[in-house]
This record gives sequence, structure tokens and C-alpha cells, in this order.
Amino acid sequence: MHVLILGGTTEARRLAAVLAEDPALRVTSSLAGRVAEPRLPAGEVRIGGFGGSVGLADWLRAEQADAVIDATHPFAEKISRSAATAAAEVHVPLLVLRRPGWVPVDGDDWHRVDSLAEAADALPGLGRRVFLTTGRQGMAAFAHLKDTFFLARSVDPPDRPLPPRLEVLLDRGPFTLDGERRVLREYDIDVLVTKDSGGAATAPKLTAARELGLPVVVVRRPETPSGVPVTDGVQGAVDWLTALAAGRSS
Repeated sequence: MHVLILGGTTEARRLAAVLAEDPALRVTSSLAGRVAEPRLPAGEVRIGGFGGSVGLADWLRAEQADAVIDATHPFAEKISRSAATAAAEVHVPLLVLRRPGWVPVDGDDWHRVDSLAEAADALPGLGRRVFLTTGRQGMAAFAHLKDTFFLARSVDPPDRPLPPRLEVLLDRGPFTLDGERRVLREYDIDVLVTKDSGGAATAPKLTAARELGLPVVVVRRPETPSGVPVTDGVQGAVDWLTALAAGRSS
């Protein structure tokens, strides 16, 4: 079986490592190429876009893919839609692997919104010194806030346009609780903005914000494509492939 894994997430790399141990599988991981120095998974790797659903469908045919696992970032909505469309067109089974979202606990002061634009709208009433942890894309949503200080953290420099009062931290998770406490105190942060990415690598910022009593603006993740099976862990993806292989051989 030839399995295509979409995404450079932690879960995608873990899945590739597990599947690459199986000699009956050919594993290809596709990375979007948005990070200058990505962490490469086991198995074959391709970097760059497909050219939308049409290009992905062409690739699935040409490479004779037998299954697709969409393990992209929970907010990679465009490639998830393309994967669903292409897999349906080529009649290749598709599974979505999504880590669980974060859940608030006692003491959290979360303000949920549906987009970065809504997050920007919420900020004037919450604080004036913002720790922005939404990645390097989408900064344009905050560029009009002239009186707000932003500390933005991303792996690579953020895309323009940018807010006028901006400092950038180039860093890659996982992050520690002590480190997040230090950042919030050192920069006198009074509000945190994050996407509901889930996972443990970047969760310590939520604990640090709770300890300091800071409000957190949380952007809800988009829905997964309708009609596509979803699992929240690597083992679930392995079990899905095992059942798929058993069905092919029966």
C-alpha cells in the first residue's frame, strides 16, 4: 500500500515513523514548505503545494496512492478541503487525524472567537500588551491596531502587513512552563491570543496565563470536511489502515 500523509505536525511525524517500520507500506509525507527548515519525517518526503485539489488528484493517480491521511495543522483548512475533494474524485480512502483541542479549566478566562479578525476586534477591551501566538500568517488582521503592543512568536519571520508596535520572537516549540512565565512577565503581557491548536507542545502558555489571571482570546478551529472519518490519535490512524488493508486482501 502507498500511503500519503499530509502535514508536518507532531502527529504526522509520529505516524510516519510508525508506518515506515512496516515493509508492506510505502509512506510519503507531504509538507507545505511554509517553514524554512522543517523537521523531516521518516519515509519519502515531498515539499510544496500540489496546486489545489486538481493537482492533488493528479498526484494520487500518478503515484498510485492507496490511502490518504490528512494530519495537517487543525487550521490548515485549505489543504483539508483539497484533500477531501481530490480523494473523493480519485476514490482513494481518506482519514483526518486531528489532535484534540484544548479544554478550559477552573481559573481560565477564555474569550472564544471564530477568526483572527474577531480576535483583533476583542483586544481593545481586554488589554494593550498582547502575546500573539497564532503563527506567522494572518498578522494583517492586527495591523490596524496602532496603540497595541504585540509580541509575536513564530518559527519564521511573520508575513506583512504588520502592526506598527511589534516585537518578534523566533522560536519553535515545545515550550516549557517556566519559559512561558518568563516571557509573560518580562514583556508585561496582559492578554494572550492563540488558535485552538491543541497538543502539549504549546499548551504551557495557557497555564502561565491562568496563573497570572490573564484573559486569553482563543480562535476556534474550523470544522473538518463533512463525511470524512476522523481520529484524534496515531493509533487510531494505524487501526484505520490495518482495517483498510484487511478489506483489500479479503
